[in-house]
Amino acid sequence: MRRALISACAAAALVVSGGSVATASDSAPPRTTHGPCQYSQTPDEPPARRVPLPPDPRRTPDRGTVDLAVPTSQGPLPLRLDRAKAPCTVQSFLHLARHGFYDRTVCHRLTAYPTLKVLQCGDPTGTGEGGPGYKYKDELPVDLPPAATDPTGARRLYGRGLLAMANAGPNTNGSQFFVVYGDSALRPNYTVFGTVGPAGLATLDKVAAGGIEPTAENPAPVDGTPALRTELLHVRPSCRH
Repeated sequence: MRRALISACAAAALVVSGGSVATASDSAPPRTTHGPCQYSQTPDEPPARRVPLPPDPRRTPDRGTVDLAVPTSQGPLPLRLDRAKAPCTVQSFLHLARHGFYDRTVCHRLTAYPTLKVLQCGDPTGTGEGGPGYKYKDELPVDLPPAATDPTGARRLYGRGLLAMANAGPNTNGSQFFVVYGDSALRPNYTVFGTVGPAGLATLDKVAAGGIEPTAENPAPVDGTPALRTELLHVRPSCRH
């Protein structure tokens, strides 16, 4: 399942790469954690890299921030996760980071629409099809201002520097995320769970300036694979606040 930001954006069908892993029996119900986050296995979508379900304590941490040092092949991409905004999302992201899920993964999607400027990462297959083998609920933002470019008021401003989850519909968060390098107008259907540091914005600007790889069908695409290969070398928590 492709984790799209906007369903109206057409995309060519992609095939998940890599070996398959054992999945639950078709007759077995998906396993779900019993805490407030209710992380649930997705037997029809095996994990791109094998990881257990995240911890799901009754009292999910919902205060403070966590900094992550994220060196990439194009420069640093420091992230600051905000537990208050999205405690279940932060908990899942840290769980995946600690298990090395994001290490040596390539950011597979760059968009350059006038109202959508993001870099999307978090799929070990590099196809936009892969995930962690589980999903969990949305923690949607309620404080984003209206997007000035949308006279209907339906879309909100996902401002430059925000960190948010990609999804394939309601309550389908997994591992894929996007970082906003230019103010974007989106319906508030994407969980915001942190920000990108100043050094990371410089890296994003570099990747965006490199453009998108042309294809035979489209020599000047505005959505596709970054021309500058951007690999997350490793993702690790560095400190807490």
